[in-house]
Amino acid sequence: MTEAFWFWLKLGFISFGGPAGQIAILHQELVERRHWLSERRFLHALNYCMVLPGPEAQQLVTYIGWLMHKRWGGVVAGALFVLPSLAILIALSWVYIAFGEVPWVAGLLFGIKPAVTAIVVQAAHRIGSRALKNNMLWAIAAASFVAIFALDVPFPLIVGIAAAVGYVGGRVWPHTFQTGGGHGASKTSYGPALIDDHTPLPAHAHFSFAGLAQVLLAGAVLWTVPMGVLCAVFGWEHSFTQMGWFFTKAALLTFGGAYAVLPYVYQGAISQFGWVTPTQMMDGLALGETTPGPLIMVVAFVAFIGGYVKALLGPESLLAAGALAACLVTWFTFLPSFIFILAGGPLVESTHRNLKFTAPLTAITAAVVGVILNLALFFGYHLLWPEGFEGAFDLRSALIAIGAALMLFQFKRSVMEVIGICALVGLAVKLIPL
Repeated sequence: MTEAFWFWLKLGFISFGGPAGQIAILHQELVERRHWLSERRFLHALNYCMVLPGPEAQQLVTYIGWLMHKRWGGVVAGALFVLPSLAILIALSWVYIAFGEVPWVAGLLFGIKPAVTAIVVQAAHRIGSRALKNNMLWAIAAASFVAIFALDVPFPLIVGIAAAVGYVGGRVWPHTFQTGGGHGASKTSYGPALIDDHTPLPAHAHFSFAGLAQVLLAGAVLWTVPMGVLCAVFGWEHSFTQMGWFFTKAALLTFGGAYAVLPYVYQGAISQFGWVTPTQMMDGLALGETTPGPLIMVVAFVAFIGGYVKALLGPESLLAAGALAACLVTWFTFLPSFIFILAGGPLVESTHRNLKFTAPLTAITAAVVGVILNLALFFGYHLLWPEGFEGAFDLRSALIAIGAALMLFQFKRSVMEVIGICALVGLAVKLIPL
């Protein structure tokens, strides 16, 4: 247990690279190096996490922690994956809002923002190449793009319609929606593992309705009590309370990872509540890309800026307001992930079958591609025309974005390498006189 604790803590500080990079680190450490799980058991857990809403890497960490050391093992593992990035993001958010106009900070952000735009384009391409396997799924992606770009349809409604189309289509054209999750069984072996292919289920991993009821009741209490306190102290309309409610809904809509929920976040955080500006949202994603932990932690930045700028605890407590908002949002965003794993894990382990994407989830994934493409256009517009189409075209940002795209697509460089190079280029552009 002690060895696991220190490993999960270390992981919280080194988990760069987004979901794909984090899952690769987990596989290398737990399957190949430490032999805590066999390849098959690792993929079995991953298949379940991939069909859930929420950050799959954090859920996988929680699942493995639970499987090895019961519920508290899962809670500790999942929390340690998140807490370091929360602390780092609170500190970076404060530096950003308090010193964002300092030339070297502005220069770094000037270079990172074009990189982020290219990264979002790459995300749309990566998910699309995996998800859009036939004309029907292409049509769903195109329809979702038109719905959010031209008709301003709310993201939750797009998800709901896509799920309904998938539900019906899976029965009318079953082969059209049977694309799978991209994580099949593997025959690779890295030697005997602590939890091997044929290791008997531990007692806590057996499904029981009593255990399920305990987890659901605990989850309901852990959500209801903080929300009740916020309502009692601040009222339903207060930003703290609305942040809790808004990001609870966001946590249930993150099919396809953080890039999929970002359009929903910017619709609410920018247009509906005014917690951040479009530029600040881009800067927040840039900071989220450069810190360890789940990319969805960008919600902590959004909340910090909203709490700080709106002085939700008074003008004398700006930092405290931002930090409290970030912590509240992190709680409400990640609580559903823990409930999904601790409630569903025993059922998944007891059945011990490879899970595949259902038809509704296949359709949702296709819709997510169109939504992410819209997000890329949103970022591109605010990057290249920061003052609107009536203003000047930002040629320097365009060139940095093209360079970032070439590094990602042509030269296959990692996200961290691209961000680092673009940050240095931005710093040079801002500080070196031409």
